[in-house]
Amino acid sequence: MRIVLIGPPGAGKGTQARYICEAYAIPQISTGDMLRAAIAAGTELGRQAKAVIDAGELVSDEIIIGLVTDRIAAPDCANGFLLDGFPRTLAQAQDARAAGVEVDAVVVITVPDTAVVERLSGRRIHPASGRVYHVTYNPPREAEHDDVTGEPLVQREDDREATIRDRLRVYHERTEQLTGYYRELETRAGRPRMITVDGQRPIDAVRDAILDRLSAIAQAG
Repeated sequence: MRIVLIGPPGAGKGTQARYICEAYAIPQISTGDMLRAAIAAGTELGRQAKAVIDAGELVSDEIIIGLVTDRIAAPDCANGFLLDGFPRTLAQAQDARAAGVEVDAVVVITVPDTAVVERLSGRRIHPASGRVYHVTYNPPREAEHDDVTGEPLVQREDDREATIRDRLRVYHERTEQLTGYYRELETRAGRPRMITVDGQRPIDAVRDAILDRLSAIAQAG
């Protein structure tokens, strides 16, 4: 099963990605992981990416798509793969398809912006240990202090409301085009199949809804 996973920040994509990958014995592939691996391995694309990053520039779509095509050709992708965080734009989706990256299903996890802001802005981190709290859903025993050490908790810059709303703006601008493209492909070519799931439901319910729909797609062939 070849899958693209889409959802706003805070939608629970990481959790659901693990369930999907376990169910289908496929690897989760992110552009960040691919970049780091290619740079560490010293591949041609890795060297190109490193030069761009060292120059303080953004890695081009051409390099990213080259990394994706190399990665999905690896033996552990024989049963498929889950792409997380790629494609991010309509152009990447179109170029990836032109490069031979075929997809069976696109899973879209939806969560309203208000819920995303509440989820992320309430997070607090204990920097030394990585322990994560939430002011509403998983509060520390003493407000704003770690349960174990008593040290102050911090709010990451990415979890500040203004930053979250900016990330959501960018997500909506790009994703509306992306999901529209995949829906058009589904109508015209029958693939990929679109799966939309309400990410506000309990984690297990979201998992079951996704896996049930993927199972139906796999059985339909």
